Amino acid sequence: MKTTAIITAAGKGSRAKLNKNKLLEKIGGKTVLELALMPFDYDERIDEILVTAGEESVDAYKEVIKCVTNTPVRLVEGGSTRTFSVLNALNECNSDIVIIHDGARPFVTEELIGACLESVLNYGSGVACIPLVDTVGVIDGDFITSTHRTDCCSIQTPQAFFLSELLEAYSHVTPDDVFTDDAGVYSKYVKPAHLVEGDKRNVKLTFKEDFEKYPDLYCGTGYDLHPLQAGRKLILGGVEIPHDKGLYGHSDADAVLHALCDALLSAAGLRDIGNYFPDTDSRFKDANSADLIAECLKMLAELKMTVKNVSIVIMAEKPKLNKYVPNIQQSIAAMLKLSESNVGISCKTMEGIGLVGREEGIAAQAYVLLEKDRNLYHKF
Repeated sequence: MKTTAIITAAGKGSRAKLNKNKLLEKIGGKTVLELALMPFDYDERIDEILVTAGEESVDAYKEVIKCVTNTPVRLVEGGSTRTFSVLNALNECNSDIVIIHDGARPFVTEELIGACLESVLNYGSGVACIPLVDTVGVIDGDFITSTHRTDCCSIQTPQAFFLSELLEAYSHVTPDDVFTDDAGVYSKYVKPAHLVEGDKRNVKLTFKEDFEKYPDLYCGTGYDLHPLQAGRKLILGGVEIPHDKGLYGHSDADAVLHALCDALLSAAGLRDIGNYFPDTDSRFKDANSADLIAECLKMLAELKMTVKNVSIVIMAEKPKLNKYVPNIQQSIAAMLKLSESNVGISCKTMEGIGLVGREEGIAAQAYVLLEKDRNLYHKF
């Protein structure tokens, strides 16, 4: 049997208050619509995908549906309501089974898709549902007239049906009908729809706070190595360490903070520390590397990015650094305005191997995690 997937994406998503179509908002670098499409594209049981689209979204959706590489995909003109958008898509179907899914549910799984399709073969329909946790209240204006939870469930998508039966149901729909899903149409005009166990993770993104639960995170790494030289102060992580040698460099040669600068810049997709603070620029002669960290943080602020946590490995044969770790941790946490528990510092020797092992230099490797502010970045 041939199966068509219909992804409903013709709404405006105004309740999300994102100043743009919420299905074009990105989560983890992919648009919500793209995430909703991908499981259907990967599922070999799906022969075609139809995406309903409002006139204002057609051009943007043409770019998004390029992510569909395994399955034929087409855009279908949306209607005045979700119901009539689906009807437009149903009239474009040439299949035996249709499975309908909200484009605003980006976390659907192939397992749930398969369960709905299997239910169609066994029962004629398959509608994803989950048990209610909250009590349902029947209201009249500002008053609750009754409450109940028994014999109720929360209905999700996907919802799958035989195309002929769903078309029969939709043939009875009038402009006065108000439906929020296809199971309602099917149950009213054909027969009760069969339940399939849904997935609590298969949430619908409706309001702005729904999107804020899924921050965009970016990781970065940085490395630095400086030679040891007599007559120099040894500065690591903004802390002066007693030693008979210090690190040589154009600035204070704080290898820890230089590695951290590179990690911050890398996570934000920016160039390395040498690009912004070159050793050919006299302004940075003997510069305090804490000032360079501050400049990096300004660059991140312009991109609406904040630091979530840091992990740094310091590689030094001598001096032994373990007793200075709390001071370094406190110093870096203060620079980044983080809790000390979000700054990890570990110290390693090289067991006499290499430049570090021969006490010729000290190296540092830094890792950072950044978060992009979902409240602001869509404006840029």
